[in-house]
Amino acid sequence: MRYLPKSDAERRQMLEACGVASAEELFSHLPDEVRLKRPLDLPAGISEYEIVQYFRDCGAASAAGYTGFLGAGVYAHYRPVLVDTVVSRGEYLTSYTPYQAEISQGTLTTIFEFQSMICQLTGMDVANASMYDGSTAVPEAAMMAARATGRGGVLVARSVHPEYREVLATYARYQGMPLAEFGYHPETGALDLEDLERQINDLTAAVIIQSPNFFGVVDQVRAAAEIAHRRGALLIVVFTEAVSLGILEPSAAADIVAGELQSFAISPSYGGPFAGIIATREKFIRQMPGRLVGETKDSRGNRAFCLTLSTREQHIRREKATSNICTNQALIALMATVFMTVYGKQGLRELAEQNLAKAHYLAGKLPLRFSGPFFNEFVARVEDPDGLNKALLKKKIIGGLPLGRFYPELKDAMLLCATEMAPRKEMDVLAEVFSSAGVPSRLVFS
Repeated sequence: MRYLPKSDAERRQMLEACGVASAEELFSHLPDEVRLKRPLDLPAGISEYEIVQYFRDCGAASAAGYTGFLGAGVYAHYRPVLVDTVVSRGEYLTSYTPYQAEISQGTLTTIFEFQSMICQLTGMDVANASMYDGSTAVPEAAMMAARATGRGGVLVARSVHPEYREVLATYARYQGMPLAEFGYHPETGALDLEDLERQINDLTAAVIIQSPNFFGVVDQVRAAAEIAHRRGALLIVVFTEAVSLGILEPSAAADIVAGELQSFAISPSYGGPFAGIIATREKFIRQMPGRLVGETKDSRGNRAFCLTLSTREQHIRREKATSNICTNQALIALMATVFMTVYGKQGLRELAEQNLAKAHYLAGKLPLRFSGPFFNEFVARVEDPDGLNKALLKKKIIGGLPLGRFYPELKDAMLLCATEMAPRKEMDVLAEVFSSAGVPSRLVFS
């Protein structure tokens, strides 16, 4: 009954309500050629205990002893055990969303602290209570810029995460928002500023860049800002690797920052749930989507928290809403908040320095595709990325992302990532496999 809630008696009742005698008669309108006339090729049912054990065995077989060098927007960082201890406390349990402030003070307090920490990390004035993830934060930031400038066009760099660009394109299509892409420099992997200059015009609402970009290159934020601002457009800076904020200067030239906090104690989990953010200048606060928690005082004069802004269609007239985002990733954002509290400013910097050092150690042994400065990801040249990954798996190493999937011109390149979780021994093995595949261990820029 737990997994198949409809009993035979209930099925008979539903068939009677439909005016048919059997399931065969219910589907009789379908042509024979599209109907499966044999049982599904599935094993017989097993008990709940056996199901749990099955997945435990699968997990152990697929993950035990493997070292990963795969990044591309989802990163393997250490998760402090304190995170799960804190987020499971009763003070943070609330119904679907913290509407009832008087019984949701624990959640509202952590959201307020979260917003404060994000402002410190990004150098912005205000931050919202979180977005669903980084990919949805980017189009929300673009629509926010369009409202703020009264323009419609958006220019996005090809070096922004390709899946983020796909989500942006979907939003833009149904918002009637003109969207165009500008390129990256073939030698450095950084922005092609000349291409940006050629394409930007007086109808451009926003220029969207990423730093570190999808190739891991720390990009030219100030130069892009100067070009955007000269034409009256806003600059949106995106990040996917939040740990980089521990060592890189906040995007002071940005107007809006959109990003993903998965690196902050949020398990990869096959791609989610994650937590995105939007942070911006105070003058754009009323164009910011989602919700904002503010500090106030209760009837006794004690410090308290409440939803200060929540400009979505459920609260105000639909045509005045900034977004239809219904809530925020409160639990996932809480994990990130605990992570930032545990590490602190100095700890986050030291973590970033570890990532920087390990990535540069590995990169020093491989042929690099781009010459631009990078954080913990870089692009290596390899003739057969898929074949190399198969060879690495035999060594219990999960390799990088073959870039030909998203960039046809980079079919001979692989995106690799080395976090603090990458042991030197496995980095040396990876370099040896590269060498045995006929890839020289030297720098090659082109």
